[in-house]
Amino acid sequence: MNHFRMEILVKPRPGILDPQGKAIHHALRSLGWSDTQDVRVGKAIYIDLEAEDSDTALETAQAMCRKILANPVTEDFEVSIVENAERITA
Repeated sequence: MNHFRMEILVKPRPGILDPQGKAIHHALRSLGWSDTQDVRVGKAIYIDLEAEDSDTALETAQAMCRKILANPVTEDFEVSIVENAERITA
């Protein structure tokens, strides 16, 4: 088994209301960054897992997204493997 650190980016789908993004957009413009056109707020999730190979690791992370990490109605996700990953320790 090989160790992989997965990076999962979950973001609102285009056209879906994003109240956090709107609030940040308004704050940035009021602080002088008037060139800011739009802000969307998502989340980044990092998962360490063991898998036979990178394809299996990607498939596993995508299955996690489809089942629990992303709402398929309102969110899109991207999954990638972080190169030179160190293990997360608590």
